[in-house]
Amino acid sequence: MPSLNDIRSTYLDFFKRNGHEAVASSPLVPRNDPTLMFTNSGMVQFKNRFTGVEKGDYQRATSSQKCVRAGGKHNDLDNVGYTARHHTFFEMLGNFSFGDYFKSEAIPFAWELLTKDFGIPKDKLLVTVYHTDDEAADLWKKVAGLTDDRIIRIPTDDNFWRMGPTGPCGPCTEIFYDHGDHIWGGPPGSAEEDGDRFIEIWNLVFMQYEQFEDGSMRDLDMQSIDTGMGLERIGALLQGKHDNYDTDLMRALIEASAHATSSDPDGPGKVHHRVIADHLRSTSFLLADGVMPSNEGRGYVLRRIMRRAMRHVHMLGAQDPVMHKLVPALVRQMGAAYPELGRAQSMIEESLLSEETRFRKTLDRGLRLLDDELGKLPEGADLPGEAAFKLYDTYGFPLDLTQDALREQGRNVDTAGFDAAMAEQKAQARAAWAGSGETKDAAIWFELGEKHGATEFLGYDTESAEGQVLSLVRDGAAIEVAKEGEAVQVVVNQTPFYAESGGQVGDVGTIQTESGMVRVSDTKKSGGVFIHIGEVTMGQITRGQAAKLEVDHSNRSNIRANHSATHLLHEALRRALGDHVAQRGSLNAHDRLRFDFSHNKALTAEEIAQVEGEVNEFIRQNSPVDTRIMTPDDARAIGAQALFGEKYGDEVRVVSMGKLNGSGKGSDKQTYSLELCGGTHVARTGDIGMFALTTETASAAGIRRIEALTGQAAMAELRRVDRELSEIAGILKAQAGDVVGKVKALSDERKTLANEVAQLKRQLAMGGGGASEAKDIAGVKFIGRKVEGVSGKDLGALVDEMKSQLGSGAVLVLAESDGKATVAAGVTNDLTEKLSAVSLVQAATAALGGKGGGGRPDRAQGGAPSLNAADAAFEAAEAVIGAA
Repeated sequence: MPSLNDIRSTYLDFFKRNGHEAVASSPLVPRNDPTLMFTNSGMVQFKNRFTGVEKGDYQRATSSQKCVRAGGKHNDLDNVGYTARHHTFFEMLGNFSFGDYFKSEAIPFAWELLTKDFGIPKDKLLVTVYHTDDEAADLWKKVAGLTDDRIIRIPTDDNFWRMGPTGPCGPCTEIFYDHGDHIWGGPPGSAEEDGDRFIEIWNLVFMQYEQFEDGSMRDLDMQSIDTGMGLERIGALLQGKHDNYDTDLMRALIEASAHATSSDPDGPGKVHHRVIADHLRSTSFLLADGVMPSNEGRGYVLRRIMRRAMRHVHMLGAQDPVMHKLVPALVRQMGAAYPELGRAQSMIEESLLSEETRFRKTLDRGLRLLDDELGKLPEGADLPGEAAFKLYDTYGFPLDLTQDALREQGRNVDTAGFDAAMAEQKAQARAAWAGSGETKDAAIWFELGEKHGATEFLGYDTESAEGQVLSLVRDGAAIEVAKEGEAVQVVVNQTPFYAESGGQVGDVGTIQTESGMVRVSDTKKSGGVFIHIGEVTMGQITRGQAAKLEVDHSNRSNIRANHSATHLLHEALRRALGDHVAQRGSLNAHDRLRFDFSHNKALTAEEIAQVEGEVNEFIRQNSPVDTRIMTPDDARAIGAQALFGEKYGDEVRVVSMGKLNGSGKGSDKQTYSLELCGGTHVARTGDIGMFALTTETASAAGIRRIEALTGQAAMAELRRVDRELSEIAGILKAQAGDVVGKVKALSDERKTLANEVAQLKRQLAMGGGGASEAKDIAGVKFIGRKVEGVSGKDLGALVDEMKSQLGSGAVLVLAESDGKATVAAGVTNDLTEKLSAVSLVQAATAALGGKGGGGRPDRAQGGAPSLNAADAAFEAAEAVIGAA
């Protein structure tokens, strides 16, 4: 009996033998179709190939595509576990032709694979075709020998595929397997077609036409093939099963669930095990593809699936979290075909454990409240909407989980009452927000968030994606069209652009539609709405258009490098200076980084060298940068550093980088840096390139600021410094290694010469008559002298020398040097009791048009605007002496 892994390989090998390129599965989050929540078919990743927007190296492809149907119009969640063939996660086997071959080769490929490679009896197969597709019907007769009664013509859209209201479309042919008359059901198109006797196993789509808005069609220039066959369905058939959950892969997961819960896989809890097995696959693959549980968008759907599985674990009587224990079994079954499962295994296990631990508390409270509410109602009555909303609003118990819990009792929820209670809460939130002091322009973002929900951020693992333009805004008001040259703010449903947050600047790039392009100069967010700020640089864009969003790769790469270096810098500072170091602000831009931290003194040259060297050491280590999702409490428990000014929700991203030997952060002893951070980061520390610390200054009391560069900017800075050093060495006629000694020698020589010059200037200033030029004023000898070229700092020595020459008396010197006027006075010690040098300076300064002056009774100094009134200054001093 072939395993599902064998069947997948057989399928892919068959088409590789027939000239098809085996293409890996694309992620579950579509990058090229903004209308889809999750990838739900094999053709999604090839959409742009089919439309001709993209070209490739191959015209034939085959794949096994992982798919999820649990949100939007493709939603099988409520049926999972209760039917034989519904899944939230499934694999779609497909072969594709992009203008290479068409019906005459697609149909023989299908027949040969099914009847020869898979060995399915020919008499068990029948097909449907679109009722006007005579070509397909004739081919089935010719290739497979099918008679008219086994070629069923279907006149409905069941056998006519469309990509949308306009665009590529064409007829389908579906292949069915007949399980025999012992099972109830009729062939497709009959009154009993919903039975299980005839099961569709493969659908071949012939992309033949292009449809226009008026309903008309024309033949496509490039006619193509798109097929899809569910691995689980064909696997059940080839393994002789009538239930997908009895296949080897699903059975292994069911038995793992039974073992972990100590229960019978086929007993009363059979449905629970089926739900757990299915949801284990969808949650694990979504987590591996970067979707994280949240209360919005894809994250909400993931959380809904996780919690539905966890409720079924609870119903099996398990007292402890179980889902994370089942991940190894899934990796054993599917890890070879999908290696991303193995790479993300630890993160998947941590996320499931964290979610289930927290949810068990919610579940216990919610179920008790639900039982209380049901006890107040008549037997079989529906649960009032107000009660369901209380469960949701107060206890975090979502409506769909309440509905699932009631389903087993044959009860429903009054959804109209629930919606009314939700609407009332939103009205109260709007009223509360209106008085919160937000700016007037912010009103539009509140309204858009309420209307469209939060923007889905895809930028952790991609820099390009397709989105839908939900709104265009200018001056706080919504507009329909933005034309070339106009400024505009664009809101889309999903975006790879990072919005300014946590010190990281917003991304720049382009948003392009079929009619125009916006150059995005910044990205911000209000609530959960991402705002792309820019200008229309070509054509015009219109609300509702599909758009291609491209982040500027070089800009984002530089930002990532700077942000990641900030994490290494933070830890290096803590190790060099102490655990008191904590972030107090940051800027992570494309051209630089800035980091403010708590520390009460300047770093020494040795500390700066230590920090810079340690950061570069871990850059050279080139270790992976890992991201995990956990609760804030769990993150802090393992030693993760919270960032200043950041607000955290129920889940946080924990970024770790750098590897140690037993001296790392908290309980994670191998990790160098461990921080809570929602920003974008490099894949490996080596991607930072290098780190150059450029300045270290004071930012505020007790706060220091470091500015630094990384990558090419750091290299350019080092080259600049090296060039300047070479120029200095050239000027000094010295080798670069001798520059410091040479400059020190020149500095010492300059100081010596300066002292000598000052001494000569003082001697020159003393060149007058000395004591012989003194005046006698009221018995006090007084010298008043005006000098030039003597600086203020040299006047004190000059005044002391003049006092020494006098023996007894007073001195006033007016000096002018480098455009500055200075007044200095001195009084010999024998006269200071009756005459103060301060009084002389203040009188002279006032006469010169200045104010103040101070010092000691024996020597004082002050400044003046100029010495234009020098004679008046001397006279003022003499008056003070005469009055003493």
